Amino acid sequence: MDRIKKQLKKGTLEIIILSLISKKEMYGYEIIQQLEHTSNGYYTLKEGSLYPVLYRLEDNKLIESYMFNEEGKRKVTRKYYKITKSGRDQINRYLEEWGNFVFVTNKILGIEGDDNE
Repeated sequence: MDRIKKQLKKGTLEIIILSLISKKEMYGYEIIQQLEHTSNGYYTLKEGSLYPVLYRLEDNKLIESYMFNEEGKRKVTRKYYKITKSGRDQINRYLEEWGNFVFVTNKILGIEGDDNE
């Protein structure tokens, strides 16, 4: 079962990270914390798993990065990520495809949906 769980998580990581960044510009460790918090610990991510996804999203022009140093905070410059127009378009396509995927998969598995047919 661990293998299936790992593959499912791996397959959804890009859409989840893009979705998080679409809601708020974040730096890497903040993404890890938000993901773990929002999923109640289901998603625990190490930097070595996060950054390849971020780099792929950036290479595909779905997100952009910039360096920022908050006023009044320790003088630590962080690399923040923000979604691009292409990224917003892509997340909408991902969400539509995700809805289709869940619907069809649940249908095949015999899991009842919200419809009252």
